[in-house]
Order: sequence, then C-alpha cells, then structure tokens
Amino acid sequence: MRKVLIVGAGQAGLQLALGLVGSGYDVTVMSARTPEEIRGGRVMSTQCMFGPALQHERDLGLNLWEGETPDVHGIGLSVGVPTEGGGVERALNWMGLLDEIAQSVDQRVKMAGWLELLEDRGGKVLYHGVTTADLDSLTGLYDLVVVAAGKGELVQLFDRDAERSPYRAPQRVLSVAYVHGMAPRPEHPDVRAVRFNAVPGVGELFAIPGSTFSGPCDILFFEGLPGGPLDCWDDRPGPAEHLDRTLRLMREFFPWEHERCGSVELTDERATLTGSYPPVVRKPVGRLPSGGRVLGMADVVVANDPLTGQGSNNAAKCAASYLDSIRARGDRPFDEAWMSGAFESYWEHAQHATIWTNAMLQPPPEHIMRIFGTATSVPAVASRFVNAFADPSDLQHWFFDPELADRYLASVSPGAGG
Repeated sequence: MRKVLIVGAGQAGLQLALGLVGSGYDVTVMSARTPEEIRGGRVMSTQCMFGPALQHERDLGLNLWEGETPDVHGIGLSVGVPTEGGGVERALNWMGLLDEIAQSVDQRVKMAGWLELLEDRGGKVLYHGVTTADLDSLTGLYDLVVVAAGKGELVQLFDRDAERSPYRAPQRVLSVAYVHGMAPRPEHPDVRAVRFNAVPGVGELFAIPGSTFSGPCDILFFEGLPGGPLDCWDDRPGPAEHLDRTLRLMREFFPWEHERCGSVELTDERATLTGSYPPVVRKPVGRLPSGGRVLGMADVVVANDPLTGQGSNNAAKCAASYLDSIRARGDRPFDEAWMSGAFESYWEHAQHATIWTNAMLQPPPEHIMRIFGTATSVPAVASRFVNAFADPSDLQHWFFDPELADRYLASVSPGAGG
C-alpha cells in the first residue's frame, strides 16, 4: 500500500486525502488545527462552488451538507456610476441563470466535518503545525508528500513562476462578513443568486448566499482597490465595528445592496475576516535541504485573487486532477518529472481561471462593457457569462478578444437569427 502525506487540511488537501483513502492508499494528513478549533475559529474564506466542483465532491460522497445548503441558481451583475449629487447609482443591472446549481458552505463547517470523516474512513490525521525542518525529516517515510497549506513557511519552498504571474503586489484589499437577515433582491425575489457589484475606481461587492452553523446566511465580500475608499481595514476592527463599517460603505457605494440590509446581524462573533495577497503562480515542485521533493497543490501553486470566485473551485478541480494522476502512476515512483507533469495536467484547466481573473482585475475594456450592456436585454449573453464561473475555458472563444466578442454579440442580437 503506497503511503501519501498531505500537509494542509483545506478543500484541496482533504478532498484529495479522502479520494486516496477510498482508492486504497495509506494516507496521513497533517492539520494545524483540530475540528473543534476550526469550528470555534474565525471564518476562513468566501466560497461559492459551481457545478463541476460540486460534482467532484458528490463523486467521493463528500456532499454532506448539500441538502441543507441554499441552492444558488444565478449570478447578477450591477455596475455603479457616480451621480451629480455625489452618490452612486446603477448603470447596469441584470441576472443570468446557471445551468447547474451552485452552493456555499462555511469552510469551518466543511473542513471540521471532513477531518472527522477522514478518520472514520481509515485515514490518519496528525494535529500539528509543520515547518520546513519537520517536512525535511518526513519525506523519507512516504512515497509522496503533497503540500496543500497555502499560507505560512512551507509556501516558500515553491518558486514564483514569473511567466505566469503578472502581479507582484495585492490587487485588492479584502473584507468579509457572514450575516443573517439579508432580504432578497426585489427584481428576482424567488431566484437566489450571487450578486456581483462593481463601481469603477472603488472596487467590488459580492453578496453570496450560503450556509453556516446557524443555518442559511449571506456573505458580504468587499474587493477594494488599494488606496481607495474600501481599503480601510488595517485597524482590524472588532466584529461589531466591522459590520457597521461594512454597512456604511455599502450605503455610500452600493446603496442598492444596502437596501437589503435593514435587519442584518453577524452570524457569530468570528464571522469577519480581512486581508490581501498578491496573485501568484508557483513552480509545483518544492526542494528540501535533504534533497527531498514535495508537490504543491491548489493555492500553494495557483493563488488567484478571489474576484472571480475560483479559489474553492480550483481547489476541488486540483484535488480531482491530482487524484487521477496519482492513481494512474501505479507503483512507479513519484519523481520530480511526474510531479511537474501532474501539475501541468491541472494547469491545462487552471490557466483559464487565472487568465480570466487577472484580466478582471484591470478596468474593463470597451468590448467587455459592450458584452455586459448587451446582457441587459439578451438573456443568452448573461447566461453564457455567468456559466463561465463554472467553466472559464469557454471565455477564450468570445470574451477576451474584441473581434470574437463582436462576432458573438452580432450572432445573438435580435434579428440576427441567433
């Protein structure tokens, strides 16, 4: 039985571990926190997982909360512009339907539950932080060591891939609050949707339906331009001030979403988060002082800005891709060439999310605003764009290039026969 060590207990590491245990591997996961510590800790992320990523969980029997988590059936886009009176109003507003439902489960719920499930299914979990020195002494005990902890010292083992990483600094300042009591959008009260709101020169606000320990909730997520008015979280406010500040900023820059928040309250005292990080792609093979090699996965090797909601989706897809590569290897060694090949197989898919996210971090060119404008009156355009959140590879055929975009828009415009 081949032995695999996975360092990190997030979406990617635990999904891979559970998949390998189900395939007969001897799997050990090292987690810095116990399930109880995770449940009692601060929210870890935003997330909205779309159809393909959710299917990877179903395939492994990991969709433990699917029945109690609200189904997301669409994504709405609003773009705000300044008014003469100094406020902001919506210049664009539409909603497109997803082909498959999406869902968002608080990762405190999911990761704590998956750690317990892993042990129930025969995997081993060591609750201990890991340093480079620790890892150096462990590699000889396992056939394969995978690093799935996207933060901390171990990330430094993996060199930045300059050709695939156009940014060196954070492109957004992030702020999160999980809340109860948010009202539905009045223009589609019976359709639960992620709301993607953008104000040029300010940043973005997402409102994501989800679930947490206390039931259905909404996740309010700011992506602020550095140096702009949403870049105001350096003081790390306490939970009450964090929510008050969130609502004040919504009232000023996203008033149409603030209207929904007359009765909101935090889901719990640990339901806020702030931070920032530079988007980066890293080389997949980490080299240890002893000469050992470790394979990086998910956020360790592809850390996109969360602007397009691809983080947890990429993690699930990376785990599925690595699971296939490991099983296909059979009894042959997991050498450096295999590690690089396993990553490139994943990158064939991940590159599309990376290209899209990096493009969306910049002010939208005129042809993209034409796409968004056309989506207001042509549902097919809205649908095609929102379904790119599930499969970003489609965007290369119509979204990035002005000529392809114009050709597509002409084909679906009224009277074009599309």
